[in-house]
Amino acid sequence: MPAEPLRAPGLLAKARDLGVRVVQIGPNLPLDHLSDAELESLVAQARQWEITLEVGTAGLEPEHLRRYVAITRRVGATLLRTVPDAASGNLPTVAQIADQLRSILPDLAAAKVSLVIENYKVPVGDLSRLMEALHSPWVGICLDTVNSLAVPEGTEVVAKTLAPYTKCLHVKDFMIQRVWHMMGFTVEGRPAGQGQLNVPWLLDLLRSAGVTPNVILELWVPPQKTLPETIALEQAWAQESIKFLRQYISD
Repeated sequence: MPAEPLRAPGLLAKARDLGVRVVQIGPNLPLDHLSDAELESLVAQARQWEITLEVGTAGLEPEHLRRYVAITRRVGATLLRTVPDAASGNLPTVAQIADQLRSILPDLAAAKVSLVIENYKVPVGDLSRLMEALHSPWVGICLDTVNSLAVPEGTEVVAKTLAPYTKCLHVKDFMIQRVWHMMGFTVEGRPAGQGQLNVPWLLDLLRSAGVTPNVILELWVPPQKTLPETIALEQAWAQESIKFLRQYISD
């Protein structure tokens, strides 16, 4: 761990410096761990800098999600992202996920909060069937451009299948390369625009599907020899990525 780990206020400051208007605070900085004063300060700073907040968590347990729906409203956000929790080693079935989520649909509607499920290790065909089963304007997809490689499913198939339900887009560029002995591959992150992700095609696909979600930049930065070098590389990649994305996203 660094001597001074990045906290939520520091993440906002980075967004301000990069000219970014939306920040999605993920489960690595859980908002339910903040005191009331810390949460109020975070919201006030976001408003001052005209930054829209989104909230991220993990898991599908209804009471946990209800708690986070309340936090989402408290910070003035309208989007809550989660991923199916596989802590037990077994991913829930579509029917199990649907049963869990149906119980919180009234909470989402009352709070006017959209819950978005990120593609993780659930096949996108199952996610599509889940969206059709729930058929709710308050539930959608957080489309991540790399996660489904673990299923394994390619980015193009994932994007085409999930585009109609997408309410949030995680742009995560990547490079797949053969290892030196040619019997296997490595998957590593890249700055946006410097990997194998076709960002213009992806944005056009979503627009054609009639959706214009907020775009969240995510980076898989390969660890360097030292922690300071890794942090510096992440900052450089963030700057390069935002500059690239600004060609296609004006605000």
